[in-house]
Amino acid sequence: MDTLLAFFQKRLTRAIHKAFEETSEADVAPCGQEGFGHYQCNSPLRLAKVLKQNPRAVATALIDALEPADRAACAHIEIAGPGFINFTLSPTFLSAELQKQLNDPHLGASIPGKRQRIIVEFSSPNVAKELHVGHIRSTIIGDCLARLFEFLGQDVLRLNHIGDWGTQFGMLIAYMADEQVSGDADLHTLMTWYKAAKKRFDAEPEFKKRAQLEVVRLQSGDPESLKIWRSICDISRRGFQEIYNLLNVTITERGESFYNPQLKAVVEELQHKNLITVSDGAKCLFLDGFVNREGQPLPLMVQKSDGGYNYDTTDLAAIRHRILVEKADRIIAITDLGQQLHFHMIFAAAEKAGWLDPTKVRVDHVGFGLVLGSDGKKFKTRSGETEKLIDLLTEAVDHARAIVLEKTPNAPPQEVEHLAHVLGIGAVKYSDLASLRTKDYTFSYERMLRFEGNTAVFLLYSYVRIQGIKRKVGADIQRVLQEHTIQLQHPSEISLGLHLRRFPEILEAVARDLLPNRLTDYLYELAEKFNAFFRDCRVEGSPEEGSRLVLCELTSRILKQGLEILGLETVDRM
Repeated sequence: MDTLLAFFQKRLTRAIHKAFEETSEADVAPCGQEGFGHYQCNSPLRLAKVLKQNPRAVATALIDALEPADRAACAHIEIAGPGFINFTLSPTFLSAELQKQLNDPHLGASIPGKRQRIIVEFSSPNVAKELHVGHIRSTIIGDCLARLFEFLGQDVLRLNHIGDWGTQFGMLIAYMADEQVSGDADLHTLMTWYKAAKKRFDAEPEFKKRAQLEVVRLQSGDPESLKIWRSICDISRRGFQEIYNLLNVTITERGESFYNPQLKAVVEELQHKNLITVSDGAKCLFLDGFVNREGQPLPLMVQKSDGGYNYDTTDLAAIRHRILVEKADRIIAITDLGQQLHFHMIFAAAEKAGWLDPTKVRVDHVGFGLVLGSDGKKFKTRSGETEKLIDLLTEAVDHARAIVLEKTPNAPPQEVEHLAHVLGIGAVKYSDLASLRTKDYTFSYERMLRFEGNTAVFLLYSYVRIQGIKRKVGADIQRVLQEHTIQLQHPSEISLGLHLRRFPEILEAVARDLLPNRLTDYLYELAEKFNAFFRDCRVEGSPEEGSRLVLCELTSRILKQGLEILGLETVDRM
């Protein structure tokens, strides 16, 4: 099912070819203000320069070249300004389009004939450390994008590239062996051991030496070292999973250790292809266009002077595996903006090595800004510590519970707890996704749990209102859908209908640009348009009751699906 944008692009492109024997695609976009029309074609301005004709004359010729059926889809077609063409859809055509959208299980979204293999790498915490507020954006954004591509019918692999390998494990293994501690601890205790081990590592040369030897033993496959390492990973995994369960996030763990056996071969392949330059004893790649602040070539180090491997080597092995073994069509890595240069260098190196063909595989680094406190600085606890993610989420649920109890003091405890979870977790997710990901945003429980404005609570309440309308009318919605179709008449109905039909266009834009706030903005506007429709158009007992109930049902489905893509749960009552 084509989007309305694609509908106009195809027909105007055909008209351009028919009128001027031009093969270029028509330039079509939604009108900025519905008062001027629904879609606008800007092609006459460009064609006028090429053809050396008056833009309005070109626009007239384009309109004349449209097929009669294409013109019949519009109530008005007019030439505006220097040569823009504005198209206003007819209510009959738009009503029929909405009916087709309602009957489509994907609500009008275009599903590819051939599924793409899309790898989304997100969350990526470090073993032996608790998830903190810095992990929230990667986890929430990554889950949202994975959900989007899954809804669009793609083959999605959700990867958790955890930091489960490296020199830090030597000091932790040495400490645990010294203290003879149990592997049944929780993640908080493990972090305490880690801090104590780090303190000894920095203060005691003898302990530092043993810790470094433990790294060698671990990397050599020593059974006892591996046993302790696995217990550390298991403790961390249980702690991480508690967060993922709370957020309803599913993710496949594939940490740095997975790629460890491949590192030697990766360096050897790069050497064989004459891409390695030895600099101060280290093996490096120097890539065109990457320089430091002094303008000197910036190295991508793949093997240290002591023969060890590092973060760069692991990420090169990872992208090589994802392209050559996983056969990815698209790779999306979600980390903070501070790692943007690193990933651009990894992508460039993969291309230079011949693993990455940008015409066949798309790679994206999805960077994001910081989470700030009310003081405009990095979000911290009152004691100045980095906020643990579990504490942040628990407090959000506590804030939501207080609101629920205030508004419905007699609600059953089980219902209160469910609503508190849905609202609290949903508010945190929505607040993050509604912020432009490339910018920092200020975290505020009070603002994100408001019942008005662009918040999860406002959208959830709008969804609940639709369910309330259906309950009040008391009609069997399945029977209504069988006996009635959408028949748009009132301007508020048409405005809501047009916005509903644009849902697939928004999904395509988010899939292209990887900016979830486009979807939150769309859903917020949808809720506002529905509220305007509800204000202006009586549903219960009106002559248009059947048609308007069907329109309510389509709004409900799209609002619910949009919220599900964002990772938010809905409720029928509040």
